[in-house]
Amino acid sequence: MEISIYFEPVKSESLPPDLPSYSASLSQQIVALDESFDEDDLAQFDAVIVGVSEERGAVNNAGCGQAPDAIRRALYSLSAGSWKLKIGDMGNIRPGENISDTYFALRDTIFRLLRSGVVPIVIGGSEDLSLGVYSGYEQAGRIINLVSVDARLNYGGTDVKNPDAANFLSSIIFKKPNSLFNFANLGYQSYFTDVATLQAMNKLFFDAWRLGVVRQNLEEAEPVIRNADYLSFDISAVRYSDAPGNGNASPNGFMGDEACQLVRYAGISSKLSCIGFYETNPTLDQRGQTALLSAQMIWYFIDGLAVRLDEYPDDKHDNFVKYIVDANSVGSDMIFFKSKQTSRWWMQLPVSHEKEKDLLRHIMVPCTYADYQRAAANEIPDRWWKAYQKLM
Repeated sequence: MEISIYFEPVKSESLPPDLPSYSASLSQQIVALDESFDEDDLAQFDAVIVGVSEERGAVNNAGCGQAPDAIRRALYSLSAGSWKLKIGDMGNIRPGENISDTYFALRDTIFRLLRSGVVPIVIGGSEDLSLGVYSGYEQAGRIINLVSVDARLNYGGTDVKNPDAANFLSSIIFKKPNSLFNFANLGYQSYFTDVATLQAMNKLFFDAWRLGVVRQNLEEAEPVIRNADYLSFDISAVRYSDAPGNGNASPNGFMGDEACQLVRYAGISSKLSCIGFYETNPTLDQRGQTALLSAQMIWYFIDGLAVRLDEYPDDKHDNFVKYIVDANSVGSDMIFFKSKQTSRWWMQLPVSHEKEKDLLRHIMVPCTYADYQRAAANEIPDRWWKAYQKLM
């Protein structure tokens, strides 16, 4: 069965009539697929836009299902960068009879795109669509790292029977068998987050970074994002003045340019294989500002993707410098790698040969020079310790 049956193709009437006609505009460079495309057609693209007009899982944000076309209208109006990429647009997944049907269609779509080596750019809809994306990785047999940029930790405890945008993370964490290796949140706001949720994150050795901590040094978020297979971005993480089109928008949050920087980090990461943009609500959007910001964020993701390097450190690669730190406190040496091309850092976790085969993609943890300095000062970097606990 071809996945085209799930989709409503992009229609010219859903785009503004005054689209730029010059060849350097995205309207001329994005290839809108018709209703007869098959999986072989997808393999030609570097990235493909997947709209999902689903909002039944939204919490206090009815209307976000209209976002894919609103964001698409803004995106197609932008100028393209000097990219040598092929970008496709599959259109919008039609909402199923039940929300589980939509999850299934998204799961099948993500699975096929991952199998074809194509990066899906998912435009929702509500953020619980991450359940469908996660299931696509699961179907592909991949153990993944999930990073969420969100003002809230969408955790509902250990027993969530009806997942929605406010609690879907629980359905991912406690699903058995489980394909989630690590979860990290960037930008949670303390007044939206109860202490019990933070305690649960700590017990699971997951990472939660407060908004103020991330904004104080945005570059510290880069290795967190570089470690992700899938990045989910809830537009409510951006402050109301920059993104008013969201029912859960707050006076505080990331600024628009900071949001663009975060998703560009995702674009340049060779590990990241899917990104999702969620919760934009055109019915609340003043002058289309939030849809335009979402489109600009997608632009910056593509801009990062265009300069992506396939970097993965190992002893046999001449592009890396290897550093060995004598760390008696952990019973073994700490090994770090620095890229000669980008000056980015990784740390290698000690694992048995049996685990190394299954967790090969997770034993090299992106880090910073500051992590290396802490190890050299005989301190265990927090990033190293949390990752190591998950391997024990």
